[in-house]
Amino acid sequence: MRIPMRVDYGVRALVELAMRYGDGPVQTAAIAYRQGIPEPYLERLMSALNKSGFVHSRRGPQGGHLLARSPEQVNLHEVMQELDGNSSPLDCLTLPTDCMFADCCAQKEIWQTVEESIQQVLEATTLAHLAERQAALIESADRRSANWEPLPDPVPAASMGRQS
Repeated sequence: MRIPMRVDYGVRALVELAMRYGDGPVQTAAIAYRQGIPEPYLERLMSALNKSGFVHSRRGPQGGHLLARSPEQVNLHEVMQELDGNSSPLDCLTLPTDCMFADCCAQKEIWQTVEESIQQVLEATTLAHLAERQAALIESADRRSANWEPLPDPVPAASMGRQS
């Protein structure tokens, strides 16, 4: 199963917001910088996440993005469904009438089981789980490397002319 770039970037942006939940808005530039996501792409993605109700976006000097719900209330399955739509490994699982072998295909049963297992894992995994794990990995990397430090915001919020 390949995870589309849109889903990867979307989840990374949401995890960044989850790690800063309760700290106020996070600017698009800061998310892009920390997560290595091209800022123009992230701007469009954040707009889509805002329209779909995952984030609240504010413009202006104190603007940025906030999670619309607590990290514990957002699971990866719903994020993936919103950003990708169809997460089935085979089209015949969602469109069985398109396959002439739908009624007599042994591998369809296997792929259905795989899809159900993936769905269960995604439904059980929240942004809070990922944010907690991300924080632990950063802390572990910090202990391993005396030179490693978290990336700072690229520019202080007050000095930015245009806000997302």
